[in-house]
Amino acid sequence: MENKNMTEKTKVKICGLMRLEDVAYVNDYQPEYVGFVFAKTRRQVNGDWAKRLRLFLDPQIQTVGVFVNESVDVIAGLCENKTIHVVQLHGDEDEAYISDLKKKVGNPIVKAVRVREQQDVWRAEQLPCDYLLLDTYVKGQYGGSGKTFDLELIPKLTKPFFLAGGLTADNVQEKIKACHPYAVDISSGVEGDDGWKDREKIRLFIDKVREEQ
Repeated sequence: MENKNMTEKTKVKICGLMRLEDVAYVNDYQPEYVGFVFAKTRRQVNGDWAKRLRLFLDPQIQTVGVFVNESVDVIAGLCENKTIHVVQLHGDEDEAYISDLKKKVGNPIVKAVRVREQQDVWRAEQLPCDYLLLDTYVKGQYGGSGKTFDLELIPKLTKPFFLAGGLTADNVQEKIKACHPYAVDISSGVEGDDGWKDREKIRLFIDKVREEQ
């Protein structure tokens, strides 16, 4: 299950930023990626607010737009005005959709896979995306469940992948050693009981990822 060069450092994506406070936290601790969720979830932000948050974000941090079955033109607009650097597709987007999107944007594209069996991952790897994001399958949800999945279901891949699903500071080192992802992706695992991003949890998670690398 070795899916990246063992000498590469695993990158971090903190997903679901909503507030200026969240931006301040990530500016302090410097994950490689942050996510703005444009899909209809409790963490949803609109394009205008995401663009404003982007202005306060350290320019070294890459922004990822998270979409579920969104219009290609809407995504292209957010890429063109530099609100997002990377596109993450979390819905039912197929080969034709991704090919159409690639004609309109030059930004990297991540396709999320809700993993039930190895075939789910194999099928996704054939799509014309640049990265995969492997997440837990939960019926009726496109992601963000906060639940883990069996890492033995991850085959040897040629495309780099983000690992998501139930990650915490307590388990992330074990997960990285088990499947060597390109990046780890966390949202609810760095939130407090109030549902907002927590500065200390973000710090601890990023420290754990980088501790032994």
